[in-house]
Amino acid sequence: MKLSERYIRAVLERLPQGKRQEAEKDLRNKLSERLTADSTENEERMVLQEFGHPALMAEHYGKVRRYLIGPRYFDLYVRLLRLVIPLAVLITLIVVTIVGIVSGIGQEETLISVLVSLIGNIIGAIFNTIMQTLFWITLVVAVLDWADKSGVETPLGLTMEEWTPDDLKEWGGQEALLEPVEAQVAKSQIFGSLIWMVIWTTVYFNADKVLGIYTDDGEGLRFQMAVFNQDVLLSYWPFIALVIVLELSLAIWQWRAGYWNYRLAAFNAAVQTVSVLVFILIFINSELLNPEFQQFLTATFGGSNALTWIFGGILAIMIIGALSDIIQGYRRAAKRKESEAPPG
Repeated sequence: MKLSERYIRAVLERLPQGKRQEAEKDLRNKLSERLTADSTENEERMVLQEFGHPALMAEHYGKVRRYLIGPRYFDLYVRLLRLVIPLAVLITLIVVTIVGIVSGIGQEETLISVLVSLIGNIIGAIFNTIMQTLFWITLVVAVLDWADKSGVETPLGLTMEEWTPDDLKEWGGQEALLEPVEAQVAKSQIFGSLIWMVIWTTVYFNADKVLGIYTDDGEGLRFQMAVFNQDVLLSYWPFIALVIVLELSLAIWQWRAGYWNYRLAAFNAAVQTVSVLVFILIFINSELLNPEFQQFLTATFGGSNALTWIFGGILAIMIIGALSDIIQGYRRAAKRKESEAPPG
């Protein structure tokens, strides 16, 4: 891809969706006045050097100059936030998951109380992580801005070097200029999937303490017996670890991509398929149920047919949900593909 195309992309990605189309048209007109289809890369480089840093050009089209920290360091500040905050949140969720697995969830606690406590811990940990990250990055960049007495306003990049047109090579050629909203990966979806991963993982590795029969003895609910054989559940830990790694990898890819494409949709389909197959493998194990719980079912209902139907319903919901997720991924990737038509 030519440097001029990369420059346009670098400008547009810094603008709100509603301003991109007009800015793209104007910028292409300006470039066409200075460059032709036969222009060399050196000629492009000279013109783009005159145009200046994409962030300054974006400020021109956005009609708003950003002085939270200063034009020289603001672009660096935003890029650091985009890079560090998702990583910090991801690490926080991993730590919360590990703590939830190894912490002393007692049999005096009900499933509801465990889930409420876990969700509260997740939200609190994420909020604290974001606030701490925002504070320290803001402080460091503000000090750098204050200490810089050069008077230069050209924004710096992550490498702290002065901008040149060669920096445009960091933008890939597969990104659409005007992304359709339908193709965007919602950040709420990513966080939701990660939070759900923390919840089910914690419950899975503590199933013998929270998933079972509770009785009310007048002083509150008391845990009587576990539904599942915890030894059987733990025997599948390599498969569960694989699912966790795949889901984390998918979340990272979705965050970095920002928009669906066919490769991301294919990986999402693979993750959903593997996840469903792993849980089917676990559910069909004849020794999955706790023997004491099986005796309880036989004494109470004359058998475990009801539980078979429940397991079947859960698997059906998982399969339908996975298929829906896969179809949505490919549908959104198709929407994005439609937006990548060559400019006229």
